Amino acid sequence: GPFIGTCFFALKDVPDGKYDYSYFLYQWSFAIAVAGITSGSIAERTQFSAYLIFSFFLSGFVYPIVAHWVWSSSGWLSTSSADLFLGSGAIDFAGSGVVHLVGAIAGFWGSLIEGPRVGRYDAFGRPVVMRGHNATLVVLGTFLLWFGWFGFNPGSFNEILVAYPNTTNQGNWTAIGRTAVTTTLSGSMAGIVTLFGRRLLVGHWDALDVCNGVLGGFVAITSGCAVVEPWAAIICGFVAAWVLIGLNMVALKLHFDDPLEAVQLHGGCGAWGLIFTGLFAKEEFIIQAYDSGKGGISRSYGLLLGGGWGLFCAQAIELVAIVAWVSVTMGPLFYILHKLKVLRISIDEEVAGLDISSHGGYAYHNQEDDERPLRYKDYIRMQN
Repeated sequence: GPFIGTCFFALKDVPDGKYDYSYFLYQWSFAIAVAGITSGSIAERTQFSAYLIFSFFLSGFVYPIVAHWVWSSSGWLSTSSADLFLGSGAIDFAGSGVVHLVGAIAGFWGSLIEGPRVGRYDAFGRPVVMRGHNATLVVLGTFLLWFGWFGFNPGSFNEILVAYPNTTNQGNWTAIGRTAVTTTLSGSMAGIVTLFGRRLLVGHWDALDVCNGVLGGFVAITSGCAVVEPWAAIICGFVAAWVLIGLNMVALKLHFDDPLEAVQLHGGCGAWGLIFTGLFAKEEFIIQAYDSGKGGISRSYGLLLGGGWGLFCAQAIELVAIVAWVSVTMGPLFYILHKLKVLRISIDEEVAGLDISSHGGYAYHNQEDDERPLRYKDYIRMQN
């Protein structure tokens, strides 16, 4: 149906000779990304049992329904539907909304209900810098994500050897190459703008801010990566950087604490990515991505390119629908966990650190000169 699928749950009764299991594995990795985004928003103060509960509910129920809306041929927002929503459907090629915005809105409610980490704001309400412990790993992780995005975005074509009709040298392979380029340009532009933008705002160069800026550009282009020109991707990355910078400033003003800036990055830049696609999507590229380049087909395309309001409105409605759906499902779940006192750890445990208080020891052996407990049994003895 248009809202939810009705068959093949947990791959039950899947036709073994016809079904592409690699496609299921690929979609499974998208579901992992959603839960990972949310976990970053509530990091450093959340009980492990709460992670297990919300991850199960989010990746098993909330996310798959949104994915069905947009990516299933029967989904009400699908670009492959027999009855296109507003005559166009919503274009979210690799998931700025389906993946990133879903994870961010869930993380927003979790972080809002939990409240800030201990020590994040002083007695006067001013933010206290809480730096990560290893900038090298942050940079390495950013490059790993950068590499992974070439599977995330170009890989969403699913097939490479699909030739476009009425051409001799064009097919999915050319569109895949262009998608990799638009992805790179958006992320790179966002990183550069963040580098100089933060230099102007704080007075020094900050490599960690640049890492998040790069990722913000990737998140934003993920929706329209296959249907926009490379020059438009540069605009996408430029705006994404300022969206991230602006939302981070707003978060500090409102005392909203997201250790990884996941809500601002995946939510803000993901929302911008949906709107960007509605403004800059090119009709020729849309037909290539969704109709294998067939001739004689007309589709609604970007508003600023003369394509009318159909696609833009579909993109805006996808944005609103995702925010509403995730809010009415994940918001109450986090609130219930909070009321049952299984969401946030105690202040003592948080100050001691979750490594020692919840997982039996420190992740890094650099506390020899510290007054904190060195072993889990020491921590338990201090509690008694």
